[in-house]
Amino acid sequence: MYNFIVPKQIKKAKNQKLRSTIAYLTSVGIAIIVAAVVSFKLYLMTLPPISNLEEFKPNIITKFYSSDGEIIKTFTAYTFKKVELDEIPDTLIKAIIATEDKNFYHHDGYDLMGLARSIVANIVAGRVVQGASTITQQLSRILFLSNEKTFNRKIKEFVIAARIEKTISKDKILEMYLNNVYLGSGAYGVEGAAQIYFNKHINELSLSEIALIAGLPQAPSVYSPFNDIKKAQQRRNQVLKRMYKMRYITRDEYKMAKHEKIKLSSLPQLYTFNKAPYFCDYVMNELEKLGFDETDISQGGYKIVTTLDYKTQLAANEAIVKNLNSWGLKGDNQQAAVFSYNTTNGKILAYAGGKDYTKSQFDRVTQAVRPPGSAFKPFVYAAAIEKGLNPNDMVQDMPVKIGNWAPRNYGNKYRGEIPLYTALMVSSNVCAARLIEYVGIRPVIQLARVMGITTPLEYDYTIALGSNGVKLFEITRAYGVFSNGGYRVEPYAVESIETSRGKVIYTAPKAKSTKVMAIETAAAMTAMMKTVIISGTGVAANIGKPAAVKTGTTDDSKDATFFGYTPDIVTGVWVGNDDNSKMGNLTGGTVPALIWKDVMKVATAPYGSNDFNYPPVELKAFRAKSSPIIISPENAQRTFEKEENANQENSTAPDETPNFDNEETMLPITQQTETSSKLKKELKKAAPKVEVKPIKIEMPQQEVQEQSKMAPVPMAKPF
Repeated sequence: MYNFIVPKQIKKAKNQKLRSTIAYLTSVGIAIIVAAVVSFKLYLMTLPPISNLEEFKPNIITKFYSSDGEIIKTFTAYTFKKVELDEIPDTLIKAIIATEDKNFYHHDGYDLMGLARSIVANIVAGRVVQGASTITQQLSRILFLSNEKTFNRKIKEFVIAARIEKTISKDKILEMYLNNVYLGSGAYGVEGAAQIYFNKHINELSLSEIALIAGLPQAPSVYSPFNDIKKAQQRRNQVLKRMYKMRYITRDEYKMAKHEKIKLSSLPQLYTFNKAPYFCDYVMNELEKLGFDETDISQGGYKIVTTLDYKTQLAANEAIVKNLNSWGLKGDNQQAAVFSYNTTNGKILAYAGGKDYTKSQFDRVTQAVRPPGSAFKPFVYAAAIEKGLNPNDMVQDMPVKIGNWAPRNYGNKYRGEIPLYTALMVSSNVCAARLIEYVGIRPVIQLARVMGITTPLEYDYTIALGSNGVKLFEITRAYGVFSNGGYRVEPYAVESIETSRGKVIYTAPKAKSTKVMAIETAAAMTAMMKTVIISGTGVAANIGKPAAVKTGTTDDSKDATFFGYTPDIVTGVWVGNDDNSKMGNLTGGTVPALIWKDVMKVATAPYGSNDFNYPPVELKAFRAKSSPIIISPENAQRTFEKEENANQENSTAPDETPNFDNEETMLPITQQTETSSKLKKELKKAAPKVEVKPIKIEMPQQEVQEQSKMAPVPMAKPF
């Protein structure tokens, strides 16, 4: 008789063997880890104390420099006074311990169990959600270490923390920590934070205010109430909840403090240490992308050289205030923003996210999404040039209807048949509409994308008139492509970083450059936009050297913009109300143009008056009517019907340059116009004769069908 082992028994035996192996390896692994931990702990116990510890000071202060050597930001305390532990409210001490290190009085400077918990939590979350540094470790980093994120530094942190615990008492450790920890907005230590945020001494703080300060060490910039009051409130409530769970406060105290309104002091004079505050915030963001956090920067003692040209920045700051005030725009709600950079190397030269950082830290360069009005039209024209048109091709400046959308020119003024370059110069709405109909929506969006506009753009013909919101940073970057021969260069702010010992640890690489447009297109667009500053809507910005510009004003004058460039520098300007209310008769060719002029006169001074090194583009001379034709909306339908069949007589005027009224100063005209027969005679008499045949613009059938399904979007003003 034979005994057979059935397959199930074999499988069971294999599983038992595998489990035994795993159990053995796990036991060995745990034993090794325990042995390593015990050995490390024994090593830490043998370390000597630190002599003269109480005389140590934090690392020297980090400073930001402009490219021309000006100190534009100093990370120093606005107000700092050393306080003894018995002067610090017991509630504040408990709040810090509850938030930063609940086992502070029970460990030897490091918390291995806490470290293990944080590692597990971070692995489960897939990101860093818990820190593991004790208060003693944080103090060791503040006093002795750089803030490099390396394993080696973490080991040193453990070693120094253990030595600190052997040198001074727990209370003294806590006192030193509370006097030196960075708490955001220039505040070092709890007394400094109390004064900078609430204009109080620490013994005058309410429970709510104490909790807010206790929540800051984790991320001072993120939770600073000056930067984001909502995040500060959420963080305060988290601290209060932890204090309640640890029975440091009662339920009633928790509820009352949680619902207390945050009342901040007016921003202090710390910003005298920050001469370009919006730009410095941008630098901080760039540094974070390079691997630094705010504590690293503020306490690292670094010398950080930026790309900023201080003379240009000063001109931007002054131009905003001067020109807004001169037009009576003095309210806190009435704002302006400026962004300027070198289009060949990407260096940011000026950056102003508003007119007064002490009253509003909202950055209107990178955070605000506002419609640019007619400043978007160059992207439509560029797409048309890329498709094969040229600046001298003719287009009908007459009423047009695309699906349910019937855009109108400002003041209902029309000129008949005009060249593309003239249409852009006078910022004709109907011509831009005809061009996007001819080119298609998708090619315009695709071109805007590769040029640098990343904000979502609606698939809608009305984007041709700037109805879609964009960011000032992005559209200025896109205009830089026209300046730089079709290459998009990414703007950057940080040039180099040095340690307190003079070691250069970072040097900016060459700016990323991407070819996104043919040089012939950039040349054609530049030639066209040169006419805007010479004879068109941007004449107020003339700086006496070659420049190409475009104005923009949205419907009801809620936003006014001005974008322009020379062969080296591009600058964008936005003016508007933060609450999106009307700005009166303000247009892109007024205050924004004047601000742009003041900034560019300084920014371009080192570069002389060189013209663009582009292939020549001839703009054929063109004579127009002395005054535009007025067509009321009531009569526009007749024009739609007659437009395709009109065949008008023309005459030549080869030596004339465009000479239109500056539409930026025109008021809307609502009067009724002549009968259609008289209108036809006016067109026949006024329309010029040219050698180039008019372009025939036909909308692709697919887009006609798509557009017919779309709801109409409010029309943008032409400039």
